[in-house]
Amino acid sequence: MKPRRCSRSACSAAAVATLTYAYAESTAVLGPLSPYVEPHSYDLCGPHADRLTVPLGWAVVRLEAEASREGGREVAGDDLEALADAVREASRRGPEAPRRGPEPPPGPQGGPQAPPGGRRGHLRAVPSPS
Repeated sequence: MKPRRCSRSACSAAAVATLTYAYAESTAVLGPLSPYVEPHSYDLCGPHADRLTVPLGWAVVRLEAEASREGGREVAGDDLEALADAVREASRRGPEAPRRGPEPPPGPQGGPQAPPGGRRGHLRAVPSPS
């Protein structure tokens, strides 16, 4: 099997890390090289992984291949890989359905009470003050 190469254009160095985006959380996850190629992830060489930048407002989660220290206790590499896999899975599922606020009190026929001036929803027609 051929070694995987960096996904950056004009770079033929061997890949050492996998980059995955979780768009819903505005997060980029950079972890150890994934055991298999995924269509929505990018393999990066060491220099490109070290120089990774993300858009303003996004967070970068860097997962080390070796065991690391977190809060004074050892975190196994398997735990970090499980976290990376969970973020990758969440990014594959796509956006979640929008969350709705509390339902209005029931109306006279038992259904939800319609707000004055229009139908329920986040946009409403406001009656003119005249």
